[in-house]
Amino acid sequence: MKYCPMCGTPLAISFVAGRERPVCSSCSFVGYRNPAPIGLLVATKDGKMLLLRRSIDPLRGFWAPPTGYVEIDESVEEAVVRETKEETNVDVAVGGLFGVYSRSNIGVLMIAYYGKVIGGEALPLEDAEEVGYFGRDELPDQPSEYGGTAIDAWFADVLEDVFVRFREGRI
Repeated sequence: MKYCPMCGTPLAISFVAGRERPVCSSCSFVGYRNPAPIGLLVATKDGKMLLLRRSIDPLRGFWAPPTGYVEIDESVEEAVVRETKEETNVDVAVGGLFGVYSRSNIGVLMIAYYGKVIGGEALPLEDAEEVGYFGRDELPDQPSEYGGTAIDAWFADVLEDVFVRFREGRI
């Protein structure tokens, strides 16, 4: 960010709250760098987890639960319901918090929930190549390599945690 989004004045770097941040000398705007919230839903039906093979980065080609950005006019719970419908055509009910995942310098904060499929036929829609239900002992193999970016590595770690917890019956 080079210019103040409030008044257009060039921003200067100053120390605010113990960190260097872009600050406007005219209106005192401070440019905080905050992560964007992402929701993930571990949805199950008859003891099997709903997964989609991602058609976009990060981790294109990997199997993952429905995941997506939270919009300004919705809660995280509403976002995971919307994203699940947009990506898989499935209706879900959110059950509770599964976990919160973050890592410095990634730019996102993932809030994961667990829930149940309550309707709809699973179809690969937006951001999905394939969709399927997988039992604890039949989770799909992931590709051996990924893009190599920091967000790819972080998301791969999140997926591994989700899969391990599902296999162990902690979902």
